[in-house]
Amino acid sequence: MSVQLNHLIVWCNDPEASSKFYARILGLRAPETFAHFKVVRADNAVSLDFMLKEDGKVAGQHYAFLVDEAQFDLVLGRIRAEGVKHWADPGQSKPNEINHHDGGRGVYFVDPNGHLLEILTRPYGSGSA
Repeated sequence: MSVQLNHLIVWCNDPEASSKFYARILGLRAPETFAHFKVVRADNAVSLDFMLKEDGKVAGQHYAFLVDEAQFDLVLGRIRAEGVKHWADPGQSKPNEINHHDGGRGVYFVDPNGHLLEILTRPYGSGSA
């Protein structure tokens, strides 16, 4: 068997609200409950398992999602419609812009817990500069 990513634990202050945010913004199925997790499944079967951070101190992580061109437009539309701040770069110095790395498109935005999310249409290193 090959090595494949199966799931990630996403620490958060409100698993219900956080999981619904990801499902809504990314256009994924509604969260499911498994044990003490709220679970959102990506289309490639990797799950994001939202877990309450009891002390409330969530350390920001980075999660990147590969999407096709049509899905990029849909997600970016939802980001803008909800007034979610977004940037072309991870340093957040180019607000309200997207990037065109590797001949595709990408954008960064922050979830309610401070995790830096990214959607991109081409994997890094897959195309032109």
